Amino acid sequence: MSDTDTRIGFVGVGRMGANMARRLKDQGYCIAAVQDCHTEASESLARELGSEAAVSPSRVAELSNIVITVVSDDAAMRDIYAEQDPTSLMAHAKNRLFINCATLTPALHIDIEQAVERHGGMTLEACMASSITQARQGTLYLMCGGRQDAFNKARPVLHSLGTTVRYIGSAGEAAKVKALVNMVMNSNTAALAEGLGLGAALGIDLTLLREVFSQTGAASRVLETDGEDMQIRAHDCYFSAAHAEKDSAIALDLAQKAGLSLPVALATLGQFRRLMQLGKGDLDKSAVAELTFPDRTPSRL
Repeated sequence: MSDTDTRIGFVGVGRMGANMARRLKDQGYCIAAVQDCHTEASESLARELGSEAAVSPSRVAELSNIVITVVSDDAAMRDIYAEQDPTSLMAHAKNRLFINCATLTPALHIDIEQAVERHGGMTLEACMASSITQARQGTLYLMCGGRQDAFNKARPVLHSLGTTVRYIGSAGEAAKVKALVNMVMNSNTAALAEGLGLGAALGIDLTLLREVFSQTGAASRVLETDGEDMQIRAHDCYFSAAHAEKDSAIALDLAQKAGLSLPVALATLGQFRRLMQLGKGDLDKSAVAELTFPDRTPSRL
């Protein structure tokens, strides 16, 4: 399809979804409709983009031939694809392409693909290994899973959203890779928090310590994105602690099914669950440092 006959809809327009929609609008695509469980978010974005603030996922699918979903978890995904619900995407699935960008359990991606195909549509998982800034700039790293023809059909839109678009394999395969990416990232985040926290306890200058880390085997992408934030206690959300908890749990479930013990990932999950218990799940994952730095009280964040 050319840009002129492509009508894109979004279900889920939080921080990531909204910025993806803005990016595609900038690239000349028609954003036909947007919908979110938080109606204020969808209404505000619809006014900005000249789109319809749809009252339901089914209305988004009715107005669009490509629907991009960016929802929070498996439960939200099941809701918007419920086969017996006239307000779900399934009401207008025929001849539609659904691109699903949330980090979900791999099995659910397979279930969604099969259900949509029963209704005459196509799906593709496009798992994102990037954050809000990259969504707005169109520099996402996208890992895709599903049928090759679905990937080929989605490719023009995906290349407007990302600088790297990789086809991983059949449905569920990209979700496995994404779970492992986030498991390792989350473990790196928790380890960095402990290193900086111990450095603070030992009276080491943390700016110096971060510089040394960056020049040695302690270097990591997380050090670049989260190190200073941990030091200065700036935890504005780019990737939430709640999502870190969810994604580490997905990976550990895969490990259990594979018969593997992953003690580092398990300990990391425990740290993010502590943040959740403190009611801090909406903070950035860098807030895990609040659990390790001396003289910090996470409940007072």
